[in-house]
Amino acid sequence: MNVPVSEDFQNLLDRVRQFVQNTLEPISLQVEADAEIPETIVDQIRALGLFGMPVPKAFGGLELTTMEEIRIYEEITQTNACYRSRIGTSNGIGSMGIVYDGTDEQKQHYLPRIASGQWTTSFALTEPDAGSDASHIRMSAVLDGDAWVLNGNKVFITNADAAQLFTVIAVTDEEKGTRGGVTAFIVERGVPGFSIGPGDVKMGLKGSHTHELVFKDCRIPRENVIGGMEKVGQGFKTAMQVLDKGRLSMGACALGASQKMMELCIDRVREKIAAGTPKDQLQTVQFALADMATQIFAARQMLYHAAWLKDQGRGVTREASMVKVFCTEMASRIADSALEIFEADGCLTRNRIEMFLRDVRLYRIYEGTSEIQRIIISRDLLKNQNPEHRGRTATAGMPD
Repeated sequence: MNVPVSEDFQNLLDRVRQFVQNTLEPISLQVEADAEIPETIVDQIRALGLFGMPVPKAFGGLELTTMEEIRIYEEITQTNACYRSRIGTSNGIGSMGIVYDGTDEQKQHYLPRIASGQWTTSFALTEPDAGSDASHIRMSAVLDGDAWVLNGNKVFITNADAAQLFTVIAVTDEEKGTRGGVTAFIVERGVPGFSIGPGDVKMGLKGSHTHELVFKDCRIPRENVIGGMEKVGQGFKTAMQVLDKGRLSMGACALGASQKMMELCIDRVREKIAAGTPKDQLQTVQFALADMATQIFAARQMLYHAAWLKDQGRGVTREASMVKVFCTEMASRIADSALEIFEADGCLTRNRIEMFLRDVRLYRIYEGTSEIQRIIISRDLLKNQNPEHRGRTATAGMPD
């Protein structure tokens, strides 16, 4: 798929690629050991404008297309995954609700701060008993005069320690549930009744922090509904629209990591050949490389196609789930193969394979597990009378 890009975007992509190679990658293992991204690095990310990738130019953002944004993520995730997580949540699920559905006043007030990187955003959906199945959330929001009163807990919230702004999904009408009973709210850090728990100790993405959020009689202004009071009850729709794009981003992350792991494996095999290992003894390894390249090629076409569809204004719920499940599961397979190619050395963090293996496994959970993606895909297939027809017509007008 030939993806035409503007000169301005190509210049940005080149700068990001150099930034990854010259600045991020050299300290990736130190970030892993310290479980912290230096603030000087975050400042450089701000200077590149990467906190405002999807934000309209009118509010100080770069206003990148979905295709352009995933190309950036594909570059950034060829090193420690936590770098992407530091900006990705803020760019994506943390702020897109305001971009998509916010009032003019909300956009004017919040988006310039988000685009500059002055404010980081987080997305608060997951609860102790409601993970991938968002329809089971129990956190409540009750209107009391001029304020909403929020009660409940959210868990595994990325960037909660760094965020000044939270998109919080809560139940406003239990009887209606997801069909008009869930609302999206803007909650600023420091509001009375809102507290952030200690950081989680995780198996991967150590430089990206997740925390529990606790809401106990937390009062926020009634106008803090994303989109205003007329959007009360529409939060589930907002969340799902945001997650469609987020799932494409996860596909890009998995693709970038897979590309880097394959390149590390190619270098490893070349080293073995240079050291005198006969090529016929490496046939199995060569087949593994061929399988990696084939899967990466397929994943890239799928991801780019879905991103292109979204940029044409098409609904991509099914395609986003397909991308999410295919790309993230592919990345785990490639990580397993890479570990075998590196043999015992693959267990050493300095070779980065074991770090990638831990990190890409989490991609299969973020923004909906593979099982949830399969439910979404199958539901869409069964309600569509002629799903094959939809698949054929979706390619019309695509770039070659």
